[in-house]
Amino acid sequence: MDREPRRRRRLALSCLECQRRKVKCDRNNPCGRCTSFKSQCTYKANGDLRQPRSMSSPLSPSTNAPPPSVQVAQFETNRPAAEGARHSFEFRARTIAPDSSPSTTGRSMTGLPSRAQATEQDIRELIQRVQRLEESSVSSPVNGVHRPSETNRDIPARQSGLEESHIIFKKTRVSEWGNWLGMAPEFAKIITCFQEATEGNYSGTWFQDPETGPLVTQACSLIQKCGALIRSIKAGRPSRSLYPGFSPAPPSREVADMMVPLYFRSFESTYRILHVPSFWAEYQRYWDNPDSVTTGQRLKILLVIGIGSSLHGHGDRDAEFRNMAHQWVCAAQTWLSGPLEKDRLDITGLQVHCLTILARYIFSIGDDLVWMSMGSLIHRAMHLGLHRDPKHLPAMPVLQAELRRRLWATILEMVVQASLDSEMPPRLSLDEFDTEAPSNNNDHEMDESTIVLEPNPKGTYTTASMQLILLDSLPTRLRIVQLLNGLHSELSYVDVLKLSSDIVDACRACSTFIKENEGSGVTAFHRNLLDFIVRRLLIPLHGPFASKARANPLFYYSYKISLDTAIALISPEPDEGFSHLMALGGGLLREGIKDSATTISLELIAQAEAQSLDGTLDRNSQYRETLKQAVRDRISLSVVRIRHGETNIKIHAYLSMIVAHVEAIESGSSCELKIVQSVRDSLVFCHGLLEEQASAVSLPSSNDMDIATSLDSEQEGFAFDFDLGFFGPDVGFQY
Repeated sequence: MDREPRRRRRLALSCLECQRRKVKCDRNNPCGRCTSFKSQCTYKANGDLRQPRSMSSPLSPSTNAPPPSVQVAQFETNRPAAEGARHSFEFRARTIAPDSSPSTTGRSMTGLPSRAQATEQDIRELIQRVQRLEESSVSSPVNGVHRPSETNRDIPARQSGLEESHIIFKKTRVSEWGNWLGMAPEFAKIITCFQEATEGNYSGTWFQDPETGPLVTQACSLIQKCGALIRSIKAGRPSRSLYPGFSPAPPSREVADMMVPLYFRSFESTYRILHVPSFWAEYQRYWDNPDSVTTGQRLKILLVIGIGSSLHGHGDRDAEFRNMAHQWVCAAQTWLSGPLEKDRLDITGLQVHCLTILARYIFSIGDDLVWMSMGSLIHRAMHLGLHRDPKHLPAMPVLQAELRRRLWATILEMVVQASLDSEMPPRLSLDEFDTEAPSNNNDHEMDESTIVLEPNPKGTYTTASMQLILLDSLPTRLRIVQLLNGLHSELSYVDVLKLSSDIVDACRACSTFIKENEGSGVTAFHRNLLDFIVRRLLIPLHGPFASKARANPLFYYSYKISLDTAIALISPEPDEGFSHLMALGGGLLREGIKDSATTISLELIAQAEAQSLDGTLDRNSQYRETLKQAVRDRISLSVVRIRHGETNIKIHAYLSMIVAHVEAIESGSSCELKIVQSVRDSLVFCHGLLEEQASAVSLPSSNDMDIATSLDSEQEGFAFDFDLGFFGPDVGFQY
C-alpha cells in the first residue's frame, strides 16, 4: 500500500492565547484580544524570518549583542501594478526574547536561522521601506489612473475601535461615533462661519464682506436673548417645582376614555408592557373607587392616559395636556426613586418603570439621560428574576409567566435604543439571560385561570406579533450597539456588510409580515414605528465608512445605503398619529431624524460643490432640489417641535445655514454673507417662537426661579455649544 504523502501543516499566525481561545487574532504585538483580557501575548516561532519579495537587500545579520526583543510585524498586501501585474509582499516576524527558552516562553526555537538576531533598527527600517513602497504605489498613477488608497485585501481591515480624535467630551457627556458625519470637510465653511458669528469676538479677519459685521453683532445679541427666554421657560417646567407628597390629578373620565385606546392601538403593540384585560379591570376599579387601587396602579393608569394623549391633537389645549403629562411622568419617576420600599419590587413597579421611560422618550423629558435609568430598570428586573425563563423558576401561573417574558423582551428593546441614543455600552449581553420569547397569543386567550396555553403559528397575527418581529432582529441590533459603543470594539468592513445585510433582511421580513396581515389591525403607525426602530441603525453602522466614500469608491455602498436610509426615515408613510409623535418625540425619534438630516445635508453640499466645479449646476438640478426640499421639511418640523415645547433652536439655525450655503453656491454669491444672514434670520424667527412659549408658562416663585436659573447657568450654559456632531441636541437648548 502506498504511503499517503505527508501533509504540510499551515503556518500558525495567531498568538498562542488566541489559538487557545479559538478567536480571531489581529496579529499585533500585543494583539487586541490579549490587551483587552490583560493576558500575556506570545507567538510561536515557525521556521525562519521571511524577507519581502522583490526587495533589493535582505536583512543583514547583526554582530552586536542580542536585542531586547524582535518586533512583531506582519504585512500581506496586494498592490496593483502596470499591465495588470501584482506584486505580493510578505513579511512575518515573531517576538523572541534574547534569553528565553522553550521552558520559559512556550516558543519553539528549533531551526531558527542566524539572521533572526537582526536588530530592532533593521526591522524598523524594513517596515518603513515597505510602507514607503506602498505609499508610492498609491500616490503614483498606474496607466494614467490614480488608484484608491485601499485595495480589496485592505477593506476587511479592522476599524480598531474609535480614533481618539473622534471621541469628543461635550460638557458632561462623551460623544463618539455620532461625530463621524459632522466632521466631514463639506461642513468646514459652515463650522468656521458659525463659530465666528456666535463667539462674540468678531474681528473681521475671516469674513471678506464688510456687511457681515453688523449681522454678526445682531446674531450674538439674539443668542443672549434666546438664552434668557429658555431659562425662564425651563424654570416653569414641572420637574423644577414638584415637591414630596405631590398627588397627580387625573383628567376627566371622558378624556381618559379617549386616550387609553390610543395607547393600546399604537405603542402597546410594539412595547408589550401590560395585559390588556387585567389593565381594563384595574382602570374600571380606579374610577369606581380611587382609594381601592395602589399608588403603582394609579401611576400606571395615568401614564397610559398621558402616552395616549401624545397621538391626539388637542388644539388650544395642547400645552395644558403636555404639562399634565409632564407632571405624571415626574411623579412616577419620584415614586420609583423614592424611599427603598419593597412594594415597588414587583411586576407593577416594572410596568410603571417601563411606561415612565416610554413617556420620557415621547415627551422629551430627560430622554437623553434614559441610559442611566435603564441601569436601574435592568437591575430591578434581574432582581425579580426576569432574566431567567419561568420554566427554571418555581411554578407560577401561565399569565404571570407570559407577563414576565413580555416585560423582559420590552426591557431588552429599550436597552438597545437607549444605548444607541446615548452612544454608551448596552450593559447587557445575550449570555446574561435565558428568558425565552413570549408566546404568539392574544391577550384574551389567557387569564388568571389559564393552565395550558397553545401558541399560535408564528405567521398568525396576534397582539404579540410586533414584539416578536423586533425580537427576531434584537441579537443583530444588540451586536451593532456593542461594536459601536464598546471600549475595545473591533469593527471591520466585512462585519459591517454582514450586520447591514441582517438589518436589511429584518426590514424586509417586517414589511412582508405586515403586508400579509394588513387586514388584521396593522396600521401605518405600526409600519412607520417598526421600520424606524430597525432601519435607523444603518446610518451609525455605515457612518465611519460612508465618510470615506468620496476619497475611496470602494466604500460607495456605505455612502449609498446611508443616504437611502436617511431619506426613508425622514419621509415616513403619511399617518396623523406618527406625525404627532415626530413633532413631540425625543430619544430614538429625534436621534434618527438628526442622523438623517446630517446625512442629507452632507450630500446636498457635496453635490452643489461638485456640480459647481463641473459646470453642471443648471443641468443637474432636479436631484439637488429634492435634497433641498428634504432639508426644508426638516426645518419645518423643527418649527413644529419648538411650538410643542422644545427649546432646542440650534437645529433650525444649522439647517437654515445649510440651505443658504447651497443657494449661495448656485447663485455665485458670497457664501459667508448668505450664511451669516441665514443664522441671523433664524435666530430672529426662533426668538419670536420662544417668546410665545415663555408667555404661556406659569412661572414659579422668584426664589425657585433664582435657584433653577443658577443651576442651569452652572451646569448647562446658554450659548450655542458648538460641537462637531452639530445636529445633535445642545445641552443648553434642550429640556
